[in-house]
Amino acid sequence: MSSIWVDLMGVEYRQTYYDAAGVRTRVIEAGDGPPLVFLHGTGGHAEAYVRNIAAHAKHFHVYCIDMLGHGYTDPADCDYTLHDFVAHLVNFLDAIGAEKAYLSGESLGAMVASWTAIKHPDRVTKLVQNTGILMPPNAKGKAELADVLERSKKASGQLTKDTVRDRLGWLMAEPDVSVTDELVDVRYQIYDRPGMLPVMGKIAGNVLGGVLNDEWCQRWINPELMRDIQCPTLVLWTRHNPGQPVELAEEAMKMIPNARMVVLENSAHWPQWEEPEPFNKAHLDFLLE
Repeated sequence: MSSIWVDLMGVEYRQTYYDAAGVRTRVIEAGDGPPLVFLHGTGGHAEAYVRNIAAHAKHFHVYCIDMLGHGYTDPADCDYTLHDFVAHLVNFLDAIGAEKAYLSGESLGAMVASWTAIKHPDRVTKLVQNTGILMPPNAKGKAELADVLERSKKASGQLTKDTVRDRLGWLMAEPDVSVTDELVDVRYQIYDRPGMLPVMGKIAGNVLGGVLNDEWCQRWINPELMRDIQCPTLVLWTRHNPGQPVELAEEAMKMIPNARMVVLENSAHWPQWEEPEPFNKAHLDFLLE
């Protein structure tokens, strides 16, 4: 697998900070054209999309952001509910002067993007739900999510490169291949920042812990909510996605008025990283249609 630097060679990209209503927000951005915002998952960061920037920057102004409390974006005095993440995203769109944007989110990012499309339909052109959808997990999915919650607690409670590697391994179909030393180093450096670990622990507890709670699921990931998604939507899934299998996503997407599905065969929770070329093709085919 190539390195982050090799993936970005020849791309006119930049790391930028925007003021999103008082929250200093870190972004990796590139390209010109309509805004496309990539949103990572729980505990993630903008580097999740470095293998997708070059292909998409040919058609869009790409913004890979660190969501609220993640990466190098400021933390906040909040409970990190989906509404908190949505408010930050909308404030970011205001900061870049985007009346509307294409939104593509992975896992938690998919839930945030979906809620943004529900609450602010005038701000979303098209939506991609990447290995995350507003649907409670089944019994097998709950066990898999309990596993990642435990790995997250270890990474935020006793930070070592081994605990970071173990947490990243949950995301991958082939962790021995896909979890590179460089990726471990990047996440370790982010988590090792002063004050970062308590924030990561709180977010993991509230989000991953929430998905294991039926009352939380009824409020935040009730599929009936998706009937209000007005924009065209791509449900981009994987054969090995932990937490929510293909069959669950197929059932949930029936609630979205204008949705289609693509399933990638050789990745788990990070198809944009493990299968960048098939991901980029399916993604761009939908966005540019």
